[in-house]
Amino acid sequence: MESNIIAMVLISAATVISLFFIIWIIHLVLNNAGVVDVGWGLGFTLIALIYILRGEGFNARNMLMFIMVALWGTRIVFFLIKRIVFEGYEDKRYAHLRNKWGSNAAFKFLWFFEAQALMQILISIPILLISLNPNPAVTWIEILGFVIWMGALYGEALTDEQLQKFKMNPANKGKVCEAGLWKYSRHPNYFFEVLCWFGLFVFGLSSPYGWLGVIAPGIMLYLVLFVTGIPLTEELSLKHRGKDYEEYQKKTSSFIPLPRRTI
Repeated sequence: MESNIIAMVLISAATVISLFFIIWIIHLVLNNAGVVDVGWGLGFTLIALIYILRGEGFNARNMLMFIMVALWGTRIVFFLIKRIVFEGYEDKRYAHLRNKWGSNAAFKFLWFFEAQALMQILISIPILLISLNPNPAVTWIEILGFVIWMGALYGEALTDEQLQKFKMNPANKGKVCEAGLWKYSRHPNYFFEVLCWFGLFVFGLSSPYGWLGVIAPGIMLYLVLFVTGIPLTEELSLKHRGKDYEEYQKKTSSFIPLPRRTI
């Protein structure tokens, strides 16, 4: 059993490391580092597939888990391909890093991309534990986790659509998006992203050692709150939108959607 688990992890690691290297080459051709997020969506789907095939197979539990991960990953891939290939859009966070790194950008982005691959192996721990669960019965906790994940996925898709629709209106150029859920959170997309992984953690609680899966929402929450999520996005938003964004900050929750504050 232990040797099989090690093999599963090593095969998955080799797969996503290779995937992100290919995506890094594509980023050189396109001059757009936003393609790294395509690898983020595709990588977890490949990991889930590998773990299922080498674990307990496509039983009811693993089918539900794969549906969750594949729908999440597919949405990211198609959403970003549309923005990158057809609209030529590069996420402002990555454009900022490109400018910051200057002539060393290509080399540093290679390490940045491969760090995403290694991070995926850690975050996919609940996927590994779920895939190894020999119990044939699907529990109510797993159903609850599935419902949380799918609800969060819908919320994430909805916030992306609301922001996209806002940006497509020429009258909104340079303005702060306060449409839909963006009225109650400055980063509702990040909130629902973390909630997705919390749902997977809940789903995995019925599996042996499932509590170890807390590492997935834990890492995602840390990245969003303290690394490349909210801090960098806020910095760039203040730079480009100034006082309008400062007013938005004063009355709007930074992460969890909440009623607006009066100022």
